[in-house]
Amino acid sequence: MKALVTVASKHGSTAAIGDAVADGLRRHGFDVDVLPPDDVADVAPYDVVVIGSAVYAGRWLRAAKNLVQRHSAALRWRDVWLFSSGPLGTSPIPADEPVDVTAMVSESGARGHALLAGALDRNELSLPERLVVRTVRAPYGDFRDWDAVDRWVGQIATTAGAPAGRTH
Repeated sequence: MKALVTVASKHGSTAAIGDAVADGLRRHGFDVDVLPPDDVADVAPYDVVVIGSAVYAGRWLRAAKNLVQRHSAALRWRDVWLFSSGPLGTSPIPADEPVDVTAMVSESGARGHALLAGALDRNELSLPERLVVRTVRAPYGDFRDWDAVDRWVGQIATTAGAPAGRTH
């Protein structure tokens, strides 16, 4: 089976989650392409499409939303999974799904959405971004849960019907 993993990432943390998803799908026997959302010209060659986005101010990044809008008709004929990266801390902030995820699930016909913890590195942020972080009191650190990512990839592989004999 052929899979596409495409992720909108502002500072690289969400892209690293996308890479882990791609690696996990490969371990399950999928032939995986990884492309930035703006470089996806066609989703027709793919059986499975995983679309991820970093979340800022409670919303997906424009590149991921544009991809869903551009390819919504074709995505409905594929096994689509979405993930958002953004909650921070041991008691994740924010704990709610991004406000635009319901629309993204509806437009893409996605089978599911995962809200995955993110990372926030002060050194990667611009001054205005640091001011926003201070205002909302978001904690700095790497809160990504790689085991949770791997479990989610396993769910995708099982649901999509991973090629026989190729798990882990």
